[in-house]
Amino acid sequence: MRKGRAGTAGAAIIGALAITVAGCSSGGGGGKGGGGSGGGKAEDAAKLAISPATGTKQVAPDQPVLVKADKGKLTGVTLTYGKNQKAEGKLAPDGSSWRSSWTLRPSTTYTVTAQGTGDGGKQVTATSTFTTLTPAKKLESGMSPLDGETVGVGMPVQLLLSRPVTTKAGKQAVEKALEVRMSTPVQGAWSWINDKEVDFRPRDYWPSGEKVKVVAHLAGLKAGEGLYGMKDRSLSFTVGAKHITTISDGTHRAKVTENGRLVRTMKVSLGKPGHDSYSGTMIAQEKRAHIIMDSATTGDPGEYKIPTNWNVRLTYSGTFVHSAPWSTGSQGVADVSHGCVNASPTDAKWFFNFTNRGDIVKVTGTSRKLQFGNGPTPWAKSWSEWLQGSALGAPVTGAPLN
Repeated sequence: MRKGRAGTAGAAIIGALAITVAGCSSGGGGGKGGGGSGGGKAEDAAKLAISPATGTKQVAPDQPVLVKADKGKLTGVTLTYGKNQKAEGKLAPDGSSWRSSWTLRPSTTYTVTAQGTGDGGKQVTATSTFTTLTPAKKLESGMSPLDGETVGVGMPVQLLLSRPVTTKAGKQAVEKALEVRMSTPVQGAWSWINDKEVDFRPRDYWPSGEKVKVVAHLAGLKAGEGLYGMKDRSLSFTVGAKHITTISDGTHRAKVTENGRLVRTMKVSLGKPGHDSYSGTMIAQEKRAHIIMDSATTGDPGEYKIPTNWNVRLTYSGTFVHSAPWSTGSQGVADVSHGCVNASPTDAKWFFNFTNRGDIVKVTGTSRKLQFGNGPTPWAKSWSEWLQGSALGAPVTGAPLN
């Protein structure tokens, strides 16, 4: 169960702002200007150029902001928008240029303020104010897990998009805009689940205690013709203890471990013939203390409609570990459920309280294999298979957490 193109980059670059500042007398100090001038000669003055030029409108959000010092060097550049919010950028090692790090927010006015010094040491300042275009098609987004959540070692990061990204170039642009920072950097990769979802998982399970921050620089990202991201997203989460539950259909037992230590063995009943449970490596997707299980949601109305307690979801299609007081006599002996993992009320409540979203649950011995995409199922694929879903085709090693 499951609950016209307005403006071009070229137009924005034309007429880049250039400022020339001549030396002026300061009443002493000598220097290259001679005759007691405190500044340099006119030909030594700094020249700063900014693009987009001031007054430019309909700037494409994926156009970079560039500042260059034709003479001398830049000493500082700020790119601001809104209520003095600052956008990131990088100054070249030699101080001759500066470039914005990420795409710009659509429908937004930006101001660039640049300072520099010429060969004669005279300080100069240049500014440019411009406005980005309003896109024909807006790309909104959402992310999981929840910001601040403590999750299990198998939890993927999910980026959900409001519109499909259908081209390889668009998918590559999205992946390049995604930062993953970690307290203990490990290797992982992004993989497209479909045209509206791309997920990140580590190569192996997350280290217990790992702190992760994900930043999606989607504002102004061009993901298709006329399609631009509207805002950035970010979230932070912590990885809890390593919880792995192994459920065997052969023994009708669930063995629950924490950091490699067995902490509980539970008698269970799985799906009866014709309603076989899924075998495979799943994660705890959500927790609901009370649910009404209704077979109508799985295409079989009238088969059952039962209130259940202590529900831990394993698949989108409706597989849960839950309390089933009506089947305690069969638990540990036979399979009598409609595909869920039945446990006693005591065991189910304990498991519900013990479990974090993202904890690993492995089911073995049934005739039905878990299908990739039946919920967040990153561990249904091998590492090489997961990498094949990346538009960039390459793993990512997390950057150190700031």
